[in-house]
Amino acid sequence: WAGRMRLRTFRIFLVLVHVSAACEFGPFPYSVTGIVCRMTKPAALLLNQETAQVIQAAFRNAKFPNITGERSMRLLGKVAYGLTNIQVNDLSIEQSEVELKENDAIHIAIKNVTAFFKGTLNYGYAGAWFLQLFHSVDFEIESSIDLQINIKLMCQKDQVAADASDCYLTFHKLTLHLQGDKEPGWLKQLFTDFISFTLKFVLKSEVCNEINFLAQVLANFVHDLAENFVRDEGISVDISLASVPLIKANYLESHHKGLVLYKNYSDVFTDSVFSPSLLTESRMLYFWLSEHILNSLASAAFLDKRLELTIRGEELQALFEMEDTEAQRNAVQMIFQGTSYNNSVAKVWSLAHPQISVQPEGTVVKSLVAVEVSTLPMGEEALMVLYMEKEITVTIQAAYAKKKLILHPLDSRIEFKVFNCTADPSENDPSIRNFLHTMISVVGIPEVISRIEPALTSLMNSKGLHLFEIRNPEIITRKGYIIVQLDFSFPNHLLLDFLQNTL
Repeated sequence: WAGRMRLRTFRIFLVLVHVSAACEFGPFPYSVTGIVCRMTKPAALLLNQETAQVIQAAFRNAKFPNITGERSMRLLGKVAYGLTNIQVNDLSIEQSEVELKENDAIHIAIKNVTAFFKGTLNYGYAGAWFLQLFHSVDFEIESSIDLQINIKLMCQKDQVAADASDCYLTFHKLTLHLQGDKEPGWLKQLFTDFISFTLKFVLKSEVCNEINFLAQVLANFVHDLAENFVRDEGISVDISLASVPLIKANYLESHHKGLVLYKNYSDVFTDSVFSPSLLTESRMLYFWLSEHILNSLASAAFLDKRLELTIRGEELQALFEMEDTEAQRNAVQMIFQGTSYNNSVAKVWSLAHPQISVQPEGTVVKSLVAVEVSTLPMGEEALMVLYMEKEITVTIQAAYAKKKLILHPLDSRIEFKVFNCTADPSENDPSIRNFLHTMISVVGIPEVISRIEPALTSLMNSKGLHLFEIRNPEIITRKGYIIVQLDFSFPNHLLLDFLQNTL
């Protein structure tokens, strides 16, 4: 037990040392900001409702040392005592309040914490004419406490750190009951008088240390959740802090680098259009994302060969039979020369890094795409019947509803760069190209997007997004950046599971 106490104390000491060490930032903190997170006061008030769970965990997980002492008493001589096996028996919290002090700290006032402690009291005395005697009785301590915790947000190893070492306990009541006896007696009065100060000091020290420890553990937990959310296999986003976290009267804000990490891919970010005035305070949670992140993620996905698609059989048939017209039938007949769709395959892939820009009307994706259609006659090698390269520019609007990502394509532009069709080697027949142009814009682009939607939704849900109750989310595009703003309900079971698994 003593070893565990020394380890816990050492861990808390390390936390304070790391927190006190300043992180190094550039001369202008917004210059490398790719992601900004703002949590407003309504969100802080909501999360404060979960404070009771943390405080209860702090009381229950605190390891109270044995309290020993000795005092000379008239007639009795020296009286030695020891309180051992101290633990929390019951705990309730009446009220918790939170206040954001600008450029200072998050002030949490927890009022009327009623806590019952139990343990064993050992005592003995040796007077001039008394034999040395030792006794042991069970005890219960009834207390009423107010807590004041001031949490400072700092930087530790380039991530947000919570320093809750500024912690105060005020005792309104501290009553000792021996063996369930509620009536004051000489023994109870004796020990209550000269151990109350020591007991208060020990309770404050251990509870506050545990609260500080839990605050940092929770900060690490949130960081790990966020870091995992922006990672998928070999592609990830660096969410290291780009500046010191901010505490304002109505919100908390953190700025993150937002550099994409992928193998030997070097992401360079030298400018940012972020300004605090771009975000309001009407919603609970805001995320500001630079278009640079989207561009870099698209580049990493291209290098990781994720921008490839294969369409076969009935799916391919549905694309080519989007409309039942004579022109469509003639074009398809020429391309496939009577071969069944079931023996055909289409491959679609990106030839270069897609270029992404964010505009008020939506996210604009520009990409050079290749399409190869081949037939697979029975027992023969694949025969390419169509190959084309085209530059596609499409504007996409995004939304999130019913725990699903929704992508809606708006206007699109298609420019053929290369066009080879075995049925029309001279390219004198415009009907095939016209048909393919219509098919790509009307069916092809929505088909690709319809595959991206569930893939991204599944990826986000695998990170636990579906566990949160997100209300009225909005995805707003502006020139050079995206704002995601929302209200939410905190899933209580996540915190309980975390505290149980951690402690």
